[in-house]
Amino acid sequence: MKNDKIIGPRAYINLDRCRSNLIAIKKTVGDKKLLCVVKANGYGHGSVKIAKSIANIKNVQFAVFSFDEALELRKAKIKNEILVFSKLQKNNIELAYKENIILNLSSFDDIEHIESFYLKNKVSPKYHLKFDTGMTRLGFDLNDAEAIYESLSKPLHPYVEGVYTHFATADEGDLSYAKKQLSDFKMVVRKVERFGLKFKFIHCSNSGAVLNLEKSYFNMVRVGMLLYGALPSNEVIDNIGIKPVMSFCGSIVNVRKVKKNTPVSYGGVYKTASDTNIAVIQTGFADGFPRPWFEQGYVIYNGQKFKIAGRVCMDQLMVDFGNVVPGLGDDVLFFGENQIGKLPVENIADQINSTPYVLFTAVGGRTKLIYIN
Repeated sequence: MKNDKIIGPRAYINLDRCRSNLIAIKKTVGDKKLLCVVKANGYGHGSVKIAKSIANIKNVQFAVFSFDEALELRKAKIKNEILVFSKLQKNNIELAYKENIILNLSSFDDIEHIESFYLKNKVSPKYHLKFDTGMTRLGFDLNDAEAIYESLSKPLHPYVEGVYTHFATADEGDLSYAKKQLSDFKMVVRKVERFGLKFKFIHCSNSGAVLNLEKSYFNMVRVGMLLYGALPSNEVIDNIGIKPVMSFCGSIVNVRKVKKNTPVSYGGVYKTASDTNIAVIQTGFADGFPRPWFEQGYVIYNGQKFKIAGRVCMDQLMVDFGNVVPGLGDDVLFFGENQIGKLPVENIADQINSTPYVLFTAVGGRTKLIYIN
């Protein structure tokens, strides 16, 4: 292995694919505002790099979860509108106004905080109202819709930027609950007309709904997982042609020939079926490798599958290469698609009863993000 070769876990982020995914989504949903979700460090892909790669595409806005995530985008000179999903915190209101960050109002306390700020300063940050139609998470109660609209003083009306809700089951085969949520949300939106309020943006579609529930599009569509080239669940079909943005890889740092019945890794639960080559890969569960995958799992090397040998360690894992002698310093592919081969993250998620959301956001530790294109 050459000393100048970079070793260890790496996630290659193909920004061209991110852009092409967004363009494919635009063709599906039409000329609507696209609220691109880059929370949790862009689902593990790097929020700033992802945002910069698509910021100039028409109709793109961004959404994050925490206020600090919004500030990170502003410090990176991202000028697009940014919506914060998290519970409003009173001490962030002034900075939200100064940095043009849109807040989420989901309780009567939030309204009181915004009105108090307005009365003192005669200005307010923009905000979206969130209604809970079935997630039982943040959001106003549906039965309080009229009281909410009534409680918003008229001087605050110009700052009401939008209204939204979130589907609980839009990425599932049975859409009955999602359709009920959609019906309830439409009812809430209709009620606003009597109070002199007007919503600039109405949105409830997430990635599952983009694929599964066209009637939920309204004039703004939220895109998260689809942007990164993966499906939100195994119950939806890719009908727009997305491609994986992340290829997660690790380096071969050692190869040794071992005899048949040699135990490998903790607990000795894996024993070699014949004389074979065991390679050590410098990546472990501390770097985001999904540890439960070892039971049925494999990696890709030169387009071929090779079985993971034994339990994944914190910093390393072993692979049974059989008669193949892999090159020291070469990469194996854990998931994604690149010159090494292809292993969809959805396949692993299905096998270990997880989701692409969990697998993407787990990538970290010593993993280096390397941006291409």
